[in-house]
Amino acid sequence: MLGGLKAMIRNWLNIQEAPNRDIIIQERFNFETNAIKNEIWMRGDPYEIEQFYKQMDGSETLFWASVPYIKIRKIHTGIPQLIVKCLTSIVLNDLNDVELSQRQLDWDNIEHDNGFKKVLKQAIQKALYLGDGAFKLSIVPSVTPYPIIEFYGANKVDIKYTRGRFKECVFKTRYTHDKKTYTLLESYGFGYVSYELHDHLDRIVSLNTIPQTEMLQNVIFSKDFCMAVPLMIYESSKWEHRGRSIFDGKESDFDAIDEVFSQWMDALRASRPQKYIPKVLLPRDPNTGYVENLNDFDNRFIQTESDMSENGKNDIRLIQPTIPSGNYLESYITALDACLQGIISPSTLGIDVKKLDNAEAQREKEKTTLYTRNDIIVALQECLPKLVNATLKAYDTARSLPLQNDVEVSISFGEYANPSFEAVVETISKARTNKLMSIEAMIDELYGDTKDEEWKHKEIERIKSELGIAEVDEPLIENVGDFN
Repeated sequence: MLGGLKAMIRNWLNIQEAPNRDIIIQERFNFETNAIKNEIWMRGDPYEIEQFYKQMDGSETLFWASVPYIKIRKIHTGIPQLIVKCLTSIVLNDLNDVELSQRQLDWDNIEHDNGFKKVLKQAIQKALYLGDGAFKLSIVPSVTPYPIIEFYGANKVDIKYTRGRFKECVFKTRYTHDKKTYTLLESYGFGYVSYELHDHLDRIVSLNTIPQTEMLQNVIFSKDFCMAVPLMIYESSKWEHRGRSIFDGKESDFDAIDEVFSQWMDALRASRPQKYIPKVLLPRDPNTGYVENLNDFDNRFIQTESDMSENGKNDIRLIQPTIPSGNYLESYITALDACLQGIISPSTLGIDVKKLDNAEAQREKEKTTLYTRNDIIVALQECLPKLVNATLKAYDTARSLPLQNDVEVSISFGEYANPSFEAVVETISKARTNKLMSIEAMIDELYGDTKDEEWKHKEIERIKSELGIAEVDEPLIENVGDFN
């Protein structure tokens, strides 16, 4: 009944169904090329950026791919690199110690041997600008008795999944021997590590072909763990099961801010003051009468002919074009906002766009940074416990010991963009005045983890003593017999 009514209305309105159409969209970059692009932005070398975009089709309208008739100095502002380094520092500076329910000493030794904070710094940076990556565990007794922890970025690892479950990591390492390039593929899965060596024509060759790989052998161990742990902060909407770089979708904004800044500096160079001096007023040597040697620094000028007319005047003229600095500044701030939008706050980078903001307004601006920081922390809190347990099991495997159960790993981070101490005192004072907070809660909220429990207890006793509050033990009533 309903289908017939629908067809009747369609016929009455004379609505024709849209034909099926095949739409073909050609990707500009694949995942590896996109990772290379992001790495070039991170490196921040203008020479490399210009070379990359001049080789990419469809980039002719971009500033870095253009070849203007007038020579212009192309300047890179370094904003992409600054964003990544600042976010990494914010997260690492707030990272507390990694605490384990068991085997804390083993992890401390492994962490110290690997310089884990430095490895983690590289991991966060690469995961941010490349999209993802994976930690790789290696056992090399000739180097160290502990497992070696390394991080490979997205451009050097393939992460494979089966029905949404992590299955294997394939690490890619390039070697050069006898002027030929070889690629070593290391497949890390649950219970195995296998190796394949490919030549420059992508043909599989023997591991004995080059000295760097001749000692490698396939390894089999317990299937309970994998010696590779992937790290991904944001998931890509373009490539399934791969990460998204914070630079994705921002390359046009980075290109625009470089163009604005380059034009601004070019206008500044073109607007240098020009001094026009008549020939009769040129600086001369008092002894010889010849014009003094020119110096570009202190007596740069343009010579003009002398005015020999009856009423003529020979004056020195100084002409300097007006630079529309306000317009350039507004354009720069607009482009900067587009670059940082959704990633980080300008005040986090030390950029004071509005000079009159108070402390509260500055903290409100930090919310964007706080959201990004929380995303990074969530990814680390999911990845690092897996890495710690995999490292401990690799350590047991290297010593031919039976594997132990997973340990509980606690990874905590400090607070970010806290209110000032004065603001906390003011808030707590109001709560205490209105009898909404005890002295114990006030001291704990005021000092937090900056003071130990013993110091807090003594401080509470001092405050109570000053307020005339005394604590007396309850009298002990002994059995004195029956009063009846």
